Parts: sequence; structure tokens; C-alpha cells
Amino acid sequence: MAAIRWRGKMPAEVIEKKAVDKKAGRREAVRAFKREAILQAARKIFARDGLDGATLRAIATEAGIAVGTVYLHYPAKEALYAELLAGSLAELQKHLRDAVAKAVAHEQLMAGALAFYDFYRQRPDDLYLGLYLGQGFQPTGLTPELDRLLNGRLIQCYTVLSDAMRHIAPVEAENLRAETVSLAAATGGALMLETTGRLKILGDTGEAVVRRHVEALVQRLRGRA
Repeated sequence: MAAIRWRGKMPAEVIEKKAVDKKAGRREAVRAFKREAILQAARKIFARDGLDGATLRAIATEAGIAVGTVYLHYPAKEALYAELLAGSLAELQKHLRDAVAKAVAHEQLMAGALAFYDFYRQRPDDLYLGLYLGQGFQPTGLTPELDRLLNGRLIQCYTVLSDAMRHIAPVEAENLRAETVSLAAATGGALMLETTGRLKILGDTGEAVVRRHVEALVQRLRGRA
């Protein structure tokens, strides 16, 4: 739509509307800046203190803003943790889909599994975040509603891998579920052992472990066809 050109003096109500819109735009920009500052600070605090040890006050101090401002954006630390984790899972899903889309059908499973491994290998803080490792090795969650949301996001990521299995051979639903869980466990275990340096001691690498698991998985899938 072409811009309206006024002849003579612009009406006062138009000038006022422009001023209001400009002010609203500045307000939104400041809000977005503060929200991003909170998220970056929260990532540092959660990595340092874990979910249980973190407080919104500590996050506010790290971000350099008032704690009341944090509460305006996030009513509780669980909501903040959930947004960080949801964002990480969304990026993971995109990373997996991109990797699978670039591979030919029979190589999509390997491409997806290695992309999953590479995503967390390059971003150990996201692995730490996703496994709630600040709490030690124990079952941990947020709230029932947030847990359902995040679990759904995680399942969507694993579905990219299970869909790739179907390109290898027809798979019954229960076998598909079992093999997807096994692949997730193998990849997660490889990441943990690689991150902690244990695989280096054993003379192996996480990528090699994932490759061997996928190669064996492909043989099993084809053997059942």
C-alpha cells in the first residue's frame, strides 16, 4: 500500500498516533532486550547452581536488573528454565530435520543420529540443561504442565530419528519405539562419557560409538524386513 502524503499541515491525530507507535516500539525493544538479558543470565546461574539452587534474585543480579523486572517476565524460575529448555529443543529439532533432509533416504538415520550427537557435543551447556544435571543423577521435573510441554518437544526430536528408521525397512510400532529408545540411550551415554573424558581413557570417541550403534541398528532393521 502506498504511503499517504499529506498536503499542508499533518492532522494532529496523525502526529499523535505516530508518536504513540514510536513510543510503543521503543518500549517493546527495551522489553525484548531485558528478556534476552534475563535468559542469558539464567543460563549461567542454572549451569552454576542447578534448578534447586538457582533463585530469581541471583538471576537478576547476574543480568544487572531489578528482581521485580524478572518477575514481570517470569513468575517463577521453573518458567524461565522451561523457556530455555524449550528453545534448546526447538533448535535441536531444526538441526535434526536439516541434517536428515540433506541425506539420501537410506543414510538419513545415520545423518540424524550424528546430528543429535553433534548438537550436544558442540553445546554441552544444553546437554546439562536438558538432563537437569545441576540436580545430580535423580529424576527431576518442573511442573506437570511444563513437563508435558517439554516432553512433547523432546518426543518430536526423537520422532525425526524414528521416521528415518522407516526409510531403512518397515518397522512394527513396538520395535520402532524400542529401537528409538535404544538409540537415544546410546547417544546420550556416548555424550556423557565423551564430555567427562571417560571415552578418551578407553581409547574411543562418542562419534564412533554412535556410528557403530547405528550400523548395528540398520542391520537389525533390515534383518527383520
